[in-house]
Amino acid sequence: MPVIISAYQSIQASLTEQQVTLIAVSKTKPQEELMELYTLGHRAFGENYVQELVDKEAALPKDIQWHFIGHLQSNKVKYIAPFVYMIHGVDSEKLLQEINKQAIKQNRIIDCLLQIHIATEETKFGFDGPALHEFLLSGRLSSYTNIRIRGLMGMASFSQDQALLSQEFTTLKLYFDKAQQAFPDGLFNTLSMGMSSDYALAISKGSTMVRIGSLLFGARNYPAKN
Repeated sequence: MPVIISAYQSIQASLTEQQVTLIAVSKTKPQEELMELYTLGHRAFGENYVQELVDKEAALPKDIQWHFIGHLQSNKVKYIAPFVYMIHGVDSEKLLQEINKQAIKQNRIIDCLLQIHIATEETKFGFDGPALHEFLLSGRLSSYTNIRIRGLMGMASFSQDQALLSQEFTTLKLYFDKAQQAFPDGLFNTLSMGMSSDYALAISKGSTMVRIGSLLFGARNYPAKN
């Protein structure tokens, strides 16, 4: 189905007014639909799968800002390191090391968000609060010369319980505020939380970046598995 242009324009206008960045989550969507948003002036797109991102980057305009928002395996960092605008889901120091290694090879500095585990599901990835605090206080971050930590990212529980979601977003905002003290240069300014179903609540709790897909593109068509 085509992009829901009226929804995009309404959401973008509201987010601009609130100074919140919209990442259009375009996973599984054909290039033609991305171009519909591109012609409206949108440039920030989020992808979850490395091969799909690589293919789209090769075919689409070069001024698109590609955000990798899925779970990233260390052995696949090299494929997106030449061009990725921001990596959202940095969920371990091992992954941080590999991103830095590949960024050095590309002579780039790659913007990253540290992913924090806030959801009740065990399937979600990320640092927990104590691990984040220990890492930032350790001074190890200074050895990652080609990475710029821009903020935190989190995924709330897959739930309709607004009280639970509110609690999780509030927790992430508290982690963000505390972590921000370790970055006096002002570049640690991005809190990526909130998706199609809960972005308004996330913004009310302090989100500065939301990841919205189905409200813009409609339901996803995932390929059948054999």
